[in-house]
Amino acid sequence: MSSRITQLPALLLACCTLAACGGEDAAQPTAAGDSRLTELAEGVHRSDDNVARNQYRNPVATLEFFGLKPDSHVAEIWPGGGWYTEVIAPYVNDAGQYYAAHWDPDSETEFVARGVERFKTKLAEYPELYGNTKMTVLMPPDSWDLGPEGTLDMVLTFRNIHNWMPRGYTGEMFTAAYRALKPGGVLGVVEHRGNEEIDQDPRAASGYVNQAFAIQLAEAAGFELDASSEINANSKDTKDYDTGVWTLPPTLRKKDVDREKYLAIGESDRFTLRFRKPT
Repeated sequence: MSSRITQLPALLLACCTLAACGGEDAAQPTAAGDSRLTELAEGVHRSDDNVARNQYRNPVATLEFFGLKPDSHVAEIWPGGGWYTEVIAPYVNDAGQYYAAHWDPDSETEFVARGVERFKTKLAEYPELYGNTKMTVLMPPDSWDLGPEGTLDMVLTFRNIHNWMPRGYTGEMFTAAYRALKPGGVLGVVEHRGNEEIDQDPRAASGYVNQAFAIQLAEAAGFELDASSEINANSKDTKDYDTGVWTLPPTLRKKDVDREKYLAIGESDRFTLRFRKPT
């Protein structure tokens, strides 16, 4: 039996009792809050594979840097399979609100429709953790819903800019995030960091995005850069692979070719940026 199985009773108890801690205390980033993020990041509701990626994706430190609190109203752009959802949604389930700004469940594209259905199945498996989650449809160019406009404390996006660039709506995505946030709200961005000595490919075919370019995009939408962090940096990443960032784990696009070499490098070098909507 996995050692993480024994964490479930305490985890669910924490979820069910958090609502009793309302008021100003619930909004403070206390030591207990930090412990709860760690508990969720390592919780039994997460697969062993997802927990193993904590060493590269640093969810606790990243979310603390962004300023996530138990009463935050937060939207995650394109949560995919829900890797970060597993930490964020339970953390705010009782005192705050998590919006999964996902794809269109009615899409005629099978990949898209199946992805949304898998995400819903994940939520249904642990209603104690995800019961308050709300799903919206963020599917350009027709749907831009991240949640009630002007009300969110935080919008988060993890490794998505390179997906927006070849589709031509990068600027619109940043603008949609700006509209959703209340004044003073935070936009948190993590992305594969490109080589600043190389001009930015407008389609980001390698999966890498230059940090300065990302900052320009956010500022063009009205955001102000509040802080940057090296939480998710990886100096071993040379960023020069012929199959792009997907050469590295977890994708390992080359399969068994130089597999140990790429495993030793680990996941990509990533920038972590915190922006604010001006007050």
